[in-house]
Amino acid sequence: MKFNIRIALVGLCLALFGLLPLLAQAAGAAYFLDVALRIMIFAIAAVSLDLVLGYGGLVSFGHAGYLGAGAYAVAILSHHGIGNGFIHLAAAILAAALVSLVVGLVSLRTAGLHFIMITLGFGQMIYFLGTSLDTYGGEDGTNITSTSNFGSLLDLGKGATLYYVAYCTLVLVLFLLGRVVRSRFGMVLRGARMNERRMAAIGVPVFRYRLAAFVMSGTICGLAGFLLANQNLFVSPAMMHWTRSSELMIMVILGGVGSLVGPVFGAAALLLLEAGLSRFTDHWQLLLGIVLLAVILFAKRGLFGALVALGGRSE
Repeated sequence: MKFNIRIALVGLCLALFGLLPLLAQAAGAAYFLDVALRIMIFAIAAVSLDLVLGYGGLVSFGHAGYLGAGAYAVAILSHHGIGNGFIHLAAAILAAALVSLVVGLVSLRTAGLHFIMITLGFGQMIYFLGTSLDTYGGEDGTNITSTSNFGSLLDLGKGATLYYVAYCTLVLVLFLLGRVVRSRFGMVLRGARMNERRMAAIGVPVFRYRLAAFVMSGTICGLAGFLLANQNLFVSPAMMHWTRSSELMIMVILGGVGSLVGPVFGAAALLLLEAGLSRFTDHWQLLLGIVLLAVILFAKRGLFGALVALGGRSE
């Protein structure tokens, strides 16, 4: 029965996102469309982190670097007069993949606290690299003159078009990663998380599997960066700071570690709480911290797990 509840919750969530543009248009509230778009973009980044955190047991504190790599690829190409969307997309994916490959090759040779500190260190290195790029605004960031140009195929300058591109991307990422974690590859990741030595003893190349997952995760995060650059038409090193990486971590924990769909709920909860609480008080971070503590203490499987459990009891 719980499996059916999970499917119902996922379907309801995706249906709500899919129908939101129509509901926002009918209510004359275009602002909610921008908020929902931002939620989906960060949900993609959070889901990518959940692949290595929830299934691989790898606490990566540098994921914002891959988000920034994808966004800066779009900004740099646009700065030099290259507006082709296919080139932007390929460059964002390639940049994030290369950065995550380099970070993974070094950090995955360690474990535990050392792994956390190395990923954090690399993330800050990428951040300071962004602040040193004076040609592209340095610490102040740089504007992007127009959205990525896909010709007559897609016009990302239209809010609804970019929204549905992000929506389809989120659905595709959830579907593909769902297949991945249920495959032999996902079984190896979970096995290495539980007992790395035993997996290595039976001949499984744990490092290769983890590196593949790490690069896959970073690449998807770079794809989110591509979408974020097209939404904001602005990039800055702030999107690569360690605090952004911690926000992605909070989204995963808040929604439910190791559930893939959980980070979508976590991204929605965190961004909506941030937007709502900041309107009432300048000390909204304190209230947000109290909410996070309550979720951690009383909903150890996150919001998604709590909803599944609640639905199971009601049956």
